[in-house]
Amino acid sequence: MDSEDSPIARRCKSIKNIIVVLSGKGGVGKSSVSTQLALSLYGSSPTSRVGILDIDLTGPSIPRMLGLDGHPVHQSSDGWVPVFADGNGARMACMSVGFLLKKRGDSVVWRGPKKNGMIRQFLSDVRWGELDYLVIDTPPGTSDEHLSLIEHLAPVHSKLSAVIVTTPQAVALTDAMKCLSFARAVNLPILGLIENMSGYVCPCCGEVSNVFSTGGGEAMAKREGLTFLGSLPVDTELVTLLDDASTSSADTEVSTEEQSTTTASFKLLGKYKATPSAKLFEGILAKVLEKVSNRELATEAPPPS
Repeated sequence: MDSEDSPIARRCKSIKNIIVVLSGKGGVGKSSVSTQLALSLYGSSPTSRVGILDIDLTGPSIPRMLGLDGHPVHQSSDGWVPVFADGNGARMACMSVGFLLKKRGDSVVWRGPKKNGMIRQFLSDVRWGELDYLVIDTPPGTSDEHLSLIEHLAPVHSKLSAVIVTTPQAVALTDAMKCLSFARAVNLPILGLIENMSGYVCPCCGEVSNVFSTGGGEAMAKREGLTFLGSLPVDTELVTLLDDASTSSADTEVSTEEQSTTTASFKLLGKYKATPSAKLFEGILAKVLEKVSNRELATEAPPPS
């Protein structure tokens, strides 16, 4: 457990809000939701300062989705310098183990203690600076990474909360319940639940069709006394956008000078705002901001049966 004068506590003093993105299983689009949340928070105000930390150590996706593959992480006298997705704007900082791999395809084969050490280093050594929001993309499930994260942050940060991402299918909802159980066990406040992949957006006419079941996430939220933040369909425009962002810099080396002058994030943000998902995410963001500002975090016990 970290004390109030620990390196992690000192870093956290400059971060106003920390939002952890959880999912019970893989394949529900948690990392894409984390990316959308970070981009939406960034675009919510011309002065918003946002960080996104990828602690999915064995499957880092955030650098690819932000088009930042190949960017180096530098050491300064005050710790690691994160990669700024908006270049000279320096309002959207990103850190991931993906930046530390020699090649994008290299695997990370670590046991629990080494994972814990890496997460601790991210929290204590990264020079985030002043942030309004730090979005943390976690691996699926509830494992060593989640326990380490909460053990390090909960004692030193009062505005730590989480968002749960699920799909409407019963198997995903069952695993989402495990996430909720974990959050309640460690007293992690829940901002709400997002139902992802709820329907399919036709790329021709924009109509949303329910390919699979729908409404399961909303029903779970109602049953468990959580805020239902909203549902997001499968959006081919968003998929293409994030894929194009990743392939544009895949397996390339980027110099410090190129990193400092890039405007990729501004282009990415503009393209993202034009997708159907971005318009739907506006409602989700409004609820998230309301919950954060009012501190109405769902830490209460499960409703009586």
